[in-house]
Amino acid sequence: MSELKLGDKAPEFSLKNQDGIEMALKDFKGKKVVLYFYPKDNTPGCTTEACEFSELLGNFEDRNSIIIGISPDNERSHENFITKFKLKHILLSDIDKEVSKAYGAWGLKKNYGKEYEGIIRSTFVIDEQGKISTIYKNVRAKDHAAKVLADLAKA
Repeated sequence: MSELKLGDKAPEFSLKNQDGIEMALKDFKGKKVVLYFYPKDNTPGCTTEACEFSELLGNFEDRNSIIIGISPDNERSHENFITKFKLKHILLSDIDKEVSKAYGAWGLKKNYGKEYEGIIRSTFVIDEQGKISTIYKNVRAKDHAAKVLADLAKA
């Protein structure tokens, strides 16, 4: 599978949210979708990133944008994560990692000299027509939401 580029049609998906409700990318046509991939609920970096996106949700909504976080965690894990940190945005479960792979957010990682497969923290902004308008790869969790918001404001 070739790597996604700016202007490409965003890969369609349909995944379950924290309440077990199936949600598809096409459900958000006409809005910008900030789709961020993160490794695991309740871990320090992922919690920082999720809380920052949630805190800025109103600012994103003012720019006709919706925020969706995707990880391989199951719905119950997402539900607990949302409750514990009072998150306000959608989290989707990509247990089989098919969507993460389609977006190039699953791959080889290195940590302390060891190689393994996992989520590559990435964010994709999908425009109102379903095309990829911005790609962030190997994201640093802290202050990422503010950077995405600033870039949306410039666009």
